[in-house]
Amino acid sequence: MKQKLTFFFMAAYLWITFIMLGAFILEVFMVYPNIFHNIPKSFAVSMDFMEAASPHTFFPPLGFASWVTGAGALLLVWKMKAARNWVLGSILVMILLGVISMVFEWPRNEIMFIEGQSVHSVQFLKQTAREFLMINWIRVACNTFGAIMVFVGFLKFYQCRLRYSE
Repeated sequence: MKQKLTFFFMAAYLWITFIMLGAFILEVFMVYPNIFHNIPKSFAVSMDFMEAASPHTFFPPLGFASWVTGAGALLLVWKMKAARNWVLGSILVMILLGVISMVFEWPRNEIMFIEGQSVHSVQFLKQTAREFLMINWIRVACNTFGAIMVFVGFLKFYQCRLRYSE
C-alpha cells in the first residue's frame, strides 16, 4: 500500500511540476508578448481579456499543490536516499520559485495592473515591465531545474521500486 501511495505522490508531483513548466513557457512565448508589446495600452487590453481568469487565479493554487505533493513525495521516499535528494532539491527550488514570485513578481503585478498609469508614469511602468520580464526568466530557470530534478527523483524512485520488487 505504501508503494502505491508513494507512486501516486511522486507521479502527482512530477505531473504538477510539468504542468507548471508548460504554463510558464506558454506565458513567456504567447501571453507576455501580448501583455508587454505596447505599454500601458496593452496592460488595459490584457486586463480586459483576463477578467474571468488570469495567471493569478492559476499559479498560486498550482504552486501550493506542488508544495503539498512534493512534501508528500519527500516523506514517502525519505528512506530511498537516491530519490530523496532529488525530490528534496526540487522542492527547495520550487519553494525558491514561489518566494521569488511573491517577493518580486507580485508587487510588480500590482504596480502594472492595479495601480497602473493612474499612479505611475509610462516610463516607470515600462521599467517595471522590464524588471518583471527579467525576473520571470529566473522563475523559468527555477521551474526548469525543479522539473528536471523531480523527473530524476521519479526515475530513481522507480528504479528502487523495481529492485525491491524482484
